[in-house]
Amino acid sequence: MEFRVPAIWRDPGAPADSFYEVRPECTDVPKTRFRIKAGKTLSARKWHAAFSPEGHLDIGKTLSRIQHGGIHPSIRGEVWEFLLGCYDPKSTFDEREQIRQRRRVQYARWKEECHNMFPLIGSGRFVTAPIITEDGKAVHDPIVLLQTNPHGAVLTPQNTSQATTGIATNGTASASMEPEFSFVETLQPSSHVILDKKEIQWKLTLHQIGLDVVRTDRPLVFYEKQENLSKLWDILAIYAWIDKDVGYCQGMSDLCSPMIMLLNDEADAFWCFERLMRRLRGNFRCTESSVGVEAQLGNLAAITQVIDPKLHQHIETLGGGDYLFAFRMIMVLFRREFSFGDSLYLWEMMWALEYDPDLFSMYEEPDLAGEKADGPKGKAKSIRQCGKFERENMRNGAKNSDAPLPISIFLVASVLKDKSTKLLQEARGLDDVVKILNDMTGNLDAKKACSGAMKLHKKYLKKAKKP
Repeated sequence: MEFRVPAIWRDPGAPADSFYEVRPECTDVPKTRFRIKAGKTLSARKWHAAFSPEGHLDIGKTLSRIQHGGIHPSIRGEVWEFLLGCYDPKSTFDEREQIRQRRRVQYARWKEECHNMFPLIGSGRFVTAPIITEDGKAVHDPIVLLQTNPHGAVLTPQNTSQATTGIATNGTASASMEPEFSFVETLQPSSHVILDKKEIQWKLTLHQIGLDVVRTDRPLVFYEKQENLSKLWDILAIYAWIDKDVGYCQGMSDLCSPMIMLLNDEADAFWCFERLMRRLRGNFRCTESSVGVEAQLGNLAAITQVIDPKLHQHIETLGGGDYLFAFRMIMVLFRREFSFGDSLYLWEMMWALEYDPDLFSMYEEPDLAGEKADGPKGKAKSIRQCGKFERENMRNGAKNSDAPLPISIFLVASVLKDKSTKLLQEARGLDDVVKILNDMTGNLDAKKACSGAMKLHKKYLKKAKKP
């Protein structure tokens, strides 16, 4: 006899991936473990009920639910804007709308500036072939001509679906098929030599951004649309222009992609990504002698040494004391270790756990943030409005540190701790360590990982305080 689930429970128990359609031919994509459950997942009704009539948000009411059950996909974008510090929960509806419009205008200005330097920005197309040499000269190549002159070069109809190497027409790439072109009119690239070093560096990254865009979240139906791929390319290209120190690095497309899906307006998606990069850009900053993520890998080594000295010693014996095998997990926040739906669930739990109500002030007015928290009136921020991870840091004085450790480091540590026995017994070299960690792709539980991270964080703070 077939058991039928009552209709009242069907939607609340829906898997999160049902909101992010996967192309039918992609059968090896990890399935989500996160299920939307009534009474546990933050619903639209509970979210809207947390606002006052003027728009003030009692975010403390929502944090606990997000920490345990995640956010319903229908409101995920707007909730993320608060979790990432785009808006102050104490602001009103009108104040937030003014900020939103101001940011959209600013984004439009940057986009116009980039468009004037390279007209494909905002055109609905993008490049995956180099357009400039390191000495500022335009690249003269048929593929580049086809990409950079959408009105001057036309694909033959019979080969449009195949011509996907070097030009974005349907969001896929095929290295095995050479496109056949017929040129109606060829517009030669400018012979003008660019002298501005910043512009040269920016233009050198544009094709790399394009290559990463067509590789990002390819199983998702969403990215079958050219307009969505070009939107992702535009945002990353504009960010690379305004972030003078970091520019663009591989991995950023994985961090930006969900923003495109969750926020309809391109400018809003950009600012959400920009706020996420405020947290993570240090990992991408490179110098001649080091990569920013090395500091986080060093923190991971220190944590593992404290909470599992036997495992740390074993990793060092294998020559992995630099913990480079954990590089990807830290750089793109477990995007490759979890299904798409579960990675979003993991992110929002992390952000809710380490939420700081002063986040908006710290980003908007960094010089005044401390005064607002401990100003003349002596009013410290409410601990009830903080995430659980943030509360632990406050109680243990960890916030007095110049750079309190993020929860993501403890997440990686909890994964290593969970695989400790297997690593100790089976890893005889670094290749074995990488294989064991890669084999867990799709088998991790996001909620369990967060719970483990919190336990290790508490344990680490206690041990670190001992003389």
